[in-house]
Amino acid sequence: MPVRRSPVRTGAPVSLAAVSKADYPYPDDEFDVVPPDGPRGVHRAPRSAWSRWWPFLVVLLVVPVLAYGVVSYLSRTGDLPVVGGGSAPAAEEETPAPEDPAASAPPAEGEGGAEPEASAPAPEVPAPSPVLSTPVEVLNGARVPGLAGRVADGLRAAGFTSVTPDNATDELPDESTVYIASEDQRATADLVASTTGVPTIAVDPARAGAGIVVLLVSDPEG
Repeated sequence: MPVRRSPVRTGAPVSLAAVSKADYPYPDDEFDVVPPDGPRGVHRAPRSAWSRWWPFLVVLLVVPVLAYGVVSYLSRTGDLPVVGGGSAPAAEEETPAPEDPAASAPPAEGEGGAEPEASAPAPEVPAPSPVLSTPVEVLNGARVPGLAGRVADGLRAAGFTSVTPDNATDELPDESTVYIASEDQRATADLVASTTGVPTIAVDPARAGAGIVVLLVSDPEG
């Protein structure tokens, strides 16, 4: 490349404006070609604020839109990356574990666990016993001679110690009846009824008095 030499003499202060193209002794080359739309000279026109900031505005607007579009697409396809790499796993339905039949079955007798304690039976209340010393009066209302004495003898043979035969003077019932003063005499009355053959027992303190009264309107053996 040829070295350009200034025609200005050394030591003489000459301004650049004094050197005209006509005084330039060298031919034009590619460095001397000035584009038509390029700046001319060392002084350039100042750039506007929009020309300086529009690239940043484009980046601020376009990048978020592109990022949102990418995330939306990946979330629909299921390929959204997760922390640690890979894609987000699809939600798995929780299926209940099969029930172990051995766990739900009751333990066999003698295999672990305390055996259930058998409930203690309730104490048996002894049935009341007949009181053979209870006064028993046998009244003959059947007009059968010797009926009261014969029934009284049967009671004595059963163990009763206070038996009195007599004739009935009060109103007679429809059937032969054993009268007692209270339910406390039920056990004794049952023995009297089974001994005399009179199945009917009635609670009547007025007729029974202090003991038990057997009122006969017919012969139990007849």
